[in-house]
Amino acid sequence: MKLSMAFKTVTRTLFLVFSLLLMSGQASAQAVLIPSPPQIAGSSWVLMDPLSGRVIMEHNSNERLPPASLTKMMTAYIVERELDEGRISMSDMVPISVKAWRTEGSRTFVQEGTSVSVEDLLKGVIIQSGNDASVALAEFVAGSEGAFVDIMNQQAQLLGMKDTHFENATGLPSADHFSTAYDLAVLARHIIQDYPENYPLYAQKHFTYNNIRQPNRNSLLWRDDSVDGLKTGHTEEAGYCLVASAKRGETRLIATVMGTSSSEARAQEVQKMLNYGFRYFETERLFRAGQELMASRVWGGQADEVSVGMPEDIYVTIPRGSREKLESVVDLDSVIKAPIKVGDELGRVRVVLDGETLVDEPVLALTEVPEGGLFKRIWDAIKLFFVQLFN
Repeated sequence: MKLSMAFKTVTRTLFLVFSLLLMSGQASAQAVLIPSPPQIAGSSWVLMDPLSGRVIMEHNSNERLPPASLTKMMTAYIVERELDEGRISMSDMVPISVKAWRTEGSRTFVQEGTSVSVEDLLKGVIIQSGNDASVALAEFVAGSEGAFVDIMNQQAQLLGMKDTHFENATGLPSADHFSTAYDLAVLARHIIQDYPENYPLYAQKHFTYNNIRQPNRNSLLWRDDSVDGLKTGHTEEAGYCLVASAKRGETRLIATVMGTSSSEARAQEVQKMLNYGFRYFETERLFRAGQELMASRVWGGQADEVSVGMPEDIYVTIPRGSREKLESVVDLDSVIKAPIKVGDELGRVRVVLDGETLVDEPVLALTEVPEGGLFKRIWDAIKLFFVQLFN
C-alpha cells in the first residue's frame, strides 16, 4: 500500500505544480465581461495570438481571395530563409534583368543592367512593396520567377497554408493566385518567430533607393507605437488589404483584413481589431521548454525516476481576469518502464477554461533512464506486481 500511495502523491504533486505555474506571481483579478467583437468592414478578417495560435475573432477567414501585395510576405520569408541557411547574404549583389525592370505596379526603381544588394532589394520588397525588387530577388534565389513560385507554393504547404496558391512573387492579379486571411496570419506568425533578426525591417517607415524616398504604406506605424509590421496590399480585384502586428506588454497580436474600401478603411478596421484584442485578452506562458514538471516513477531502470516536462514553451490566450479559472488535467502512463530516451512521450497534459480545451500537449521525458541490471529488473517486477495487485 505504501507504493500505491506514492503514485497518488505524484499525481497530487503534478496538480500542485500546475496550479503554482498558473498562479505564480499573479494577483487575483476581477473577471471582465467580454463584449461581442467589433463589426469590421471588409470581405474577411482574423485576429490571432501568434504565441498560442488562438484566433480571437474572425469572419470568412478561410475564404480564398486575391492577396495583392500581401503575397510579398512569402517572397520576403523565402529570402529570409535563404539568408538564415547561409545560401545568400545581405551583401550579395543581384543583377537586375529586363523582366524585373519592366515589372508593372509599385516599384523600388531599380535599373536594368545594374546590380543591387540583397539587403536593398529586401527593403524594397518589405517597405516599398516593390514589384521590380520582388522579381529580381525571385530570379536571384531560384533562377526564374516561375521556379521561385514553385518554392513559394511548397513553402506555403510546409507552413500549413492550406488555402493558398501563388502564381507570381508580386501579387499582381492572376486567376489562380489566392490566399486567405487565416493563412496570411499564419505566414506573419512565422515571419515574426522564425527570423526575428529581420523582423525590424517591417517597422521601418521609409526607404530611399535611387534617390527616391518612399514611405511604408502601413499607416498604423505612424499612429500606434505598438504596431511594428507587417504588410499592405491593394489591387482593384483584392481591394485594400493589411496584415499588421502589434505588441503591448507581453502580448502580441496579428490582425489581417482583406477587401476593404480604402487605405484609410484598412487601417481603421485593423486598429479596431487590435484594440479589442488587447483590451479584453492576454497571453500567459504556462510552461517553459525543458522545464521539469515532476519526477515520475520508473520501473526496471538504472534510476528510479525520470524527469518529465514540455518540449516547448506553452502559451494560452485567455480573457483578462479568467486566470484563476484555468484547470489542468494530466494523464501520465500508469506504468513507465525503462529504457527511456529523452523525448519519449509519457503522457499528455490538458489545460481547460470553462469547458474549452486550450492546451492538449504531450508530456515528454527530459532525462534518459537506461535499463537496469538483471537483479534490478527482477526486483522492480516483483514490486510492480504487488503495486498493481493492491491498486
